[in-house]
Amino acid sequence: MEKTKVLFISQEITPYLPENAMSVLARNLPQGIQERGKEIRTFMPRFGSINERRNQLHEVIRLSGMNLIINDTDHPLIIKVASIQAARMQVYFIDNEDYFQRKNTIADDDGTEFDDNDERIIFFARGVLETTKKLRWAPDLVHCQGWFTALAPLLIKKTMHDDPFFSEAKVVYTVYDDAFSTTLDKKMKQKVKALGINEKEIKLLEDPTYVNLTKLAINMSDGVIQGSEQIHPEIAQYISESGKPFLGYQNEETYVDAYKDFYDTI
Repeated sequence: MEKTKVLFISQEITPYLPENAMSVLARNLPQGIQERGKEIRTFMPRFGSINERRNQLHEVIRLSGMNLIINDTDHPLIIKVASIQAARMQVYFIDNEDYFQRKNTIADDDGTEFDDNDERIIFFARGVLETTKKLRWAPDLVHCQGWFTALAPLLIKKTMHDDPFFSEAKVVYTVYDDAFSTTLDKKMKQKVKALGINEKEIKLLEDPTYVNLTKLAINMSDGVIQGSEQIHPEIAQYISESGKPFLGYQNEETYVDAYKDFYDTI
């Protein structure tokens, strides 16, 4: 019997970024799922604060070289990879000079969030999905963690629904207490629509706030997980009213087995 294939798309993973609840879980969960008999692939953005030399990142030439068009501009897709030896797992990094060659992740030194974060998350989601296809690896389940991954469920369901690599994939989205404070670019809806997505599917992006972006990810997912002890109350209510399969917050002793069982039910 073939192993179930799980694709992890994560906003942060330690040791590449500082430890917090999301980055630690995103480091340990794939290992735990792999140890329980599933096949995994793991992706994150190649934020500029990641030390490539210390973490031994190197470019994967055979996967790089594609251009992704966002807002009528070509952006080269660079794929890098590093290994977490203790976990016997590789992490793939989505990189691009325009979007990720800056020393901060989401905001600059004074806390001002980057005005192109909307394009950065479009590029990241598209980059992961195109690279997965280049790997010729068809996931059974895709687990997205953190708002930076929030467009992946939409693209899988609305642009990849006829693609043999993603047509059967189920999507799980984890909601964290990781809100950004300013609204994303007001033109985001048009940029996403240009990918071939029906306008009514992305009505929420008319006001691209954290809450609306998260609601869109929930709409496009087959199951939802609460990753933080507390999440935005409006989102918690939205999840409840959605009727989607839901897994509540799990502590570090229980989450690997709880998530595995949740995947199996999805």
